[in-house]
Amino acid sequence: MSVTLTDHDRATLRTAAYGAVSLISATGVAGGSPHKAATGGSIALASATGPTGHVLANVKAKEITLKGKNVAELADQVLPALTAAMSLLKQQDPAEADNFRNTVLIAVESATRPDKAAPAPALVDMTRKITAALDAA
Repeated sequence: MSVTLTDHDRATLRTAAYGAVSLISATGVAGGSPHKAATGGSIALASATGPTGHVLANVKAKEITLKGKNVAELADQVLPALTAAMSLLKQQDPAEADNFRNTVLIAVESATRPDKAAPAPALVDMTRKITAALDAA
């Protein structure tokens, strides 16, 4: 199958994927820095393949607008974007939806373990919420 995405669809995918990494970074990393977490997650997103990889590789900073003063406000934007991204991909190509889901989860795992230490309970919980949002579609 082929995936046809509008500019709005691509923005949703970018917000969802990079937002998931931002959520992990904002939640805090045990023994590591938020910068390292964001870097690890962003590198994983940049390594994506297929249509998802093309969408995530061609991102400009101003295309992703995540606003919030705390993790809850950030989650209010990112978790619905993850579900929306999965819904639109599932409608067009279930295999690409799986690719997007795996890409986001690999980025989240990369962000939660910048120093290869076990993730803190808050990060485990946020990872669970991200996974649930991906699976809600």
